Amino acid sequence: MLVLLPPSEGKAASGRGAPLKPESLSLPGLADARAAVLAELVELCAADEEKARDVLGLSEGLRGEVTKNTELRTAGARPAGEIYTGVLYDALGLATLDAAARKRARASLLVFSGLWGAVRIDDRIPSYRCSMGVKLPGLGALGAYWRAPMAEVMPEAAGTGLVLDLRSAAYAAAWRPKGEVAGRTATVRVLHAPTRKVVSHFNKATKGRIVRSLLEAGAGPSSPGELVEALGDLGYVVEAEAPGRAGKAWSLDVLVDEIH
Repeated sequence: MLVLLPPSEGKAASGRGAPLKPESLSLPGLADARAAVLAELVELCAADEEKARDVLGLSEGLRGEVTKNTELRTAGARPAGEIYTGVLYDALGLATLDAAARKRARASLLVFSGLWGAVRIDDRIPSYRCSMGVKLPGLGALGAYWRAPMAEVMPEAAGTGLVLDLRSAAYAAAWRPKGEVAGRTATVRVLHAPTRKVVSHFNKATKGRIVRSLLEAGAGPSSPGELVEALGDLGYVVEAEAPGRAGKAWSLDVLVDEIH
């Protein structure tokens, strides 16, 4: 099972240890694309703070994020699972998983990123600010920029089993499963059952809990159908819609009564 996650907008501070070693990151086929984004982002933030804030969509109060980006090559790095914070990651609670569940997390979780393309949770990265929705002056919109390199590496990364896609729309734009990979991919929405509406905070938290539940249970569904069964066994109410034709992903709605 491969689980695709969005990053968090806010991030923990960089560590005090060794700086980024780009060659150590997972998915080495993305190395050249990562180097290009990193170079332009650092140059942009070092050359013109106001332009950088505008490009990155940062308010006056987030001016310090521009400075952070100028130091990406020298700042201490930490495991990505520690850098990413926020609602989904709080609910996932990587730090509190037992050893077996943590091992499963290392093998199955892949976090998409405007700067790195995608990283595993044990990949050591510095704290940064660069969402997939950013349009860099030289490289253009990152969602479009990453499509070609991600198309090269993701079919292999997806392996032969289930792909559980929990990304938001901006990050899903960087890679959309095709062909037989799409047929074993499941996208998930979390709906407030009484209203049938998606609530953003609630949606993220529940997705984090779903991943934690699967990791703790040692569940290893190999297909969307098996995922529906596994989630049912874990107490979730799921409605599944199989694709109407080949090359399309399954759609799963997880229904929850309480928003918390």
